[in-house]
Amino acid sequence: MLIYKICPRVLWLQAEAAGCFSGAPIDQADGFIHFSTAAQAVETAARHFAGIDDLLLVAVDVEALGQALRFEPSRGGDLFPHLYGELPLSAVRAVHDLRLGSDGSHAFPVMVTDGLGA
Repeated sequence: MLIYKICPRVLWLQAEAAGCFSGAPIDQADGFIHFSTAAQAVETAARHFAGIDDLLLVAVDVEALGQALRFEPSRGGDLFPHLYGELPLSAVRAVHDLRLGSDGSHAFPVMVTDGLGA
C-alpha cells in the first residue's frame, strides 16, 4: 500500500540533499508527518494547498515505515497516516509533479484518482 505526502518542491529538494525528510513546518509543529491515502489525497490538496502550484506528490511504501506509522482519526473521524519520525528516502516509491489544472484544482496522476495507490 502507498500513502502520499503533498510537499512544496523546495522542501523536497532539501530532503533529497539531506537524505531524509523531516517534515514541513506544520508537521514539525504537530510532532508527526502528515500523509494521506489515495482516497484522501485530492481532498487534502483542496483543503490545505488550494491555489498553490509547484507541489510534488510523494508516494511512500507503508511497509517500509514500520511501527513509526500510525493511522489516527482526523478529518471527519477518517483514519489518516501519521509518521512519528523522519521519512527515509528509501521508503519513497515515486515522486510526481502536482500542478494546478486549468480549473484551479490539482491535477493528480490517474493511479491516485482511481484509488489504486500505485
